[in-house]
Amino acid sequence: MTDIVTKSEVKTKGKQAKQASYLLNLKTTTEKNDALAKIAYQLLLDQNSIIEENKKDLLAGKEKGLSESTLDRLMLNEARIQAMADAIQQLINLKDPVGELLETITKENGLLIEKRRVPIGVIGMIYEARPNVTIDAATLSLKTGNSVILRGSSSAKFSNQVLIETVHRALEHTALPKESVQLIEDTSHETAKELFHLKEYLDVLIPRGGKALIDLVVNEASVPVLETGAGNCHVYVDGNANYQMATEIILNAKTQRPSVCNAAESLLIESSWFTKHGKRLLEELQAANIHLIGDEQVCELLPSISLATEEDYATEFLSLTLSVKVVENVYEAIEHINRFGTNHSEAIVTEDPIAAQLFLASVDAAAVYHNASTRFTDGFEYDYGAEIGISTQKLHARGPMGLPALTSTKYFIYGNGQIRE
Repeated sequence: MTDIVTKSEVKTKGKQAKQASYLLNLKTTTEKNDALAKIAYQLLLDQNSIIEENKKDLLAGKEKGLSESTLDRLMLNEARIQAMADAIQQLINLKDPVGELLETITKENGLLIEKRRVPIGVIGMIYEARPNVTIDAATLSLKTGNSVILRGSSSAKFSNQVLIETVHRALEHTALPKESVQLIEDTSHETAKELFHLKEYLDVLIPRGGKALIDLVVNEASVPVLETGAGNCHVYVDGNANYQMATEIILNAKTQRPSVCNAAESLLIESSWFTKHGKRLLEELQAANIHLIGDEQVCELLPSISLATEEDYATEFLSLTLSVKVVENVYEAIEHINRFGTNHSEAIVTEDPIAAQLFLASVDAAAVYHNASTRFTDGFEYDYGAEIGISTQKLHARGPMGLPALTSTKYFIYGNGQIRE
């Protein structure tokens, strides 16, 4: 009986989203921006009820023993709701990519061929304890003329439901159909599996969460997947790095918000630099409440540090734990990152432009940094407005996915009676 109900909800909402996507194709930028403005306004009107529902999720999460980093991602307060509304206002001010002319070809026979951006159609989002994704995904999809089907986790059930109620309340007073934004309320594994194979209605499926979720979707879905990968990000301190700069970058990359995917999880240090500055740096990191685990050289220098395993080097901690390894040179750093990294964001701190260029060219990641924190890999920081995720794959989109990443292309051909000989 449960399976029947589950399939009914998923397929019904899939069909509604598909039908709504055809209507969205006809909406103007002005109509879409008006809908976004009303959603932003409604968020602020409803913030008390949103916070109350969010408290239910937080209480349940604490009872289940969710980690502090998960609870941090789950939590909504007035400041975060205001930030969500502000992000929508920024989105309104961004150029609508739909209809953008990308290429023009005029043939000798008079045919005019235009390549333009168009909506993808129906986007599926499956994500974990991140209620902000509910609003980000909904508004980014609407701005680009896409319908969206959202499937959050049980840990954010009440938050997601109240946020969708807010979105629907706002859309009732706009030209956009409220069926453009759908939430699958059943958070069972069966609904996830249904979305994996909802090819009749979904054009793309985007997972956003930890490695286990992303791997599950990539391995099992028959719907095309846009992979937003986990972030096992590194900072490499080269032999002639400036100590003060290196320290500030490491601290920012690790501690500014450790629960997010662009936070640093591993620190690599060139051996001669480590000999000169290692003890001082490690003590500063410990003073910032960072739990360090390291290789044998690191542990010999500070016995209070635990020995790291290969599994640790491959782990996205999402906490104040940081693995540390001493390497001989930039080549070994690159080799380590390409082995253990997740193709997300990687940084080198160095005053040597040759080493920097080698690192930037050779590290396989969506975003590579020279003398800057990995924390900048973000749609806001790249002037994309809100992002629907950070892609670590290479086809269609890579890095922070803003508005253009949620479009496809279409050829428009204009003639006056031409036939092919």
